[in-house]
Amino acid sequence: MNSNVSDPSISHFRLCAGRSPVACVDIGGTKVAVTLVDDQGVRAKIIEPTVTTGDNNALALQIITLIGQSCASAGVALNAIARVGVASCGPFVLQNGLVELAAPNLCGGLAGTARGLPNHWKTALLEAPLRKIFGHVRVENDGIGALEAERRWGALQVDGIPLSHCAYVTWSTGIGTGLCVDGRVLRGKNGNAGHAGHIFVSHHSDTLCGCGNVGDVESLVAGNAIARRFAHLGYADAASLFIATYAGDTRATAIIDELCEVMGRMLYNLIVTLDLQRISIGGSVYWHHRDYLLPRLRAVIRGKLPALTDSCELVSAGLGERVGDFGALALVA
Repeated sequence: MNSNVSDPSISHFRLCAGRSPVACVDIGGTKVAVTLVDDQGVRAKIIEPTVTTGDNNALALQIITLIGQSCASAGVALNAIARVGVASCGPFVLQNGLVELAAPNLCGGLAGTARGLPNHWKTALLEAPLRKIFGHVRVENDGIGALEAERRWGALQVDGIPLSHCAYVTWSTGIGTGLCVDGRVLRGKNGNAGHAGHIFVSHHSDTLCGCGNVGDVESLVAGNAIARRFAHLGYADAASLFIATYAGDTRATAIIDELCEVMGRMLYNLIVTLDLQRISIGGSVYWHHRDYLLPRLRAVIRGKLPALTDSCELVSAGLGERVGDFGALALVA
C-alpha cells in the first residue's frame, strides 16, 4: 500500500475555498450513499438500502430525495449544488445519450423470477431524472470512480503520481473493475469497460447471475452468489463462510480456496491482457477478510507467465472501506 495514504477518511476532505457544494452518490447493489461536500468539508451523509421496488424511476427518485435531505440537514439550498457525481454499479445502457442502469443486482427483468428480485425492470432510469433537477451530472461505473479515487488518493499512485497501467477490483455484492492503460481510463462505447465480473469461467448449473449468465465470475464468487450457492450447506452468507473457515471447517476452507481460484484467474486475465503494474482490491467481501484472501489471490497468479505477472502487484485498496465515497467524489472534485 502507498505509504502516503495515511488517513483515508472522507470526513477530512474539503473543496477549495469558495467552491460551491457537490453531491457524491455511490450506488451499490445493497445500498445508496449520498455525501454532501463543500469548502467546509463533509456537511452531510445519508445511507439507505437501494430501492428495488416500484416503477423503474424509483432509484432516481430515491437519489433526488436523499440529496434533498442532505441539503436540508446541512442548511444548503438544493439549487446551490454545483455538480452531482454518481458512481454506480452497472452495466449502463444509453437512451438519448443518457445513462440507464441494466444492473444485474437491481433489475429483476434481466434474469427473470429465478433470480428473486422484486421487480421486472430491464433498466432503471438514472441520469435523465437527475438532469431535470441538477445542471451538471456525471455518471460513471463505480469501478471507474474507485479507480480514479485510488489513482488520486489511494494505492494506485506513488508519491502523488498516478500509475499509468493499473486496475481497481471490487469483490462485494457484485464483481466490478476499473481499468487504466497508458494513463488513460478505459470507458468503452457505453461506459461499460471493465465488466470483468461477467467473464465466463464455468459451466456450474447452480450459478445464475443477475445478468442472466450461468457460470460467470460474479455468479460464482460475489457476495450474493455465496449465499445462493452455499446456504444449503449451512453457510448463509459470506460472513458465516469465513467464520467457519477460521474455526477450522475444512469444507468451508475448500470452498474459499475455490473462490480464490476463480477470482485469481480473473485477476491473471486482466494482468496479461492489459500488461498492468498494480491492481488494488476492495469491496466488502474482500475488505473484511483481506489478510486471509490477499496471499491466496497472489498465490493463484504466482509463477504463471512471469514475464507479465512478476512485475504486477496485488494490493489492498488504499482508501479501504471508503473507496466508494471517494469514487463518487473523484468524479466531481
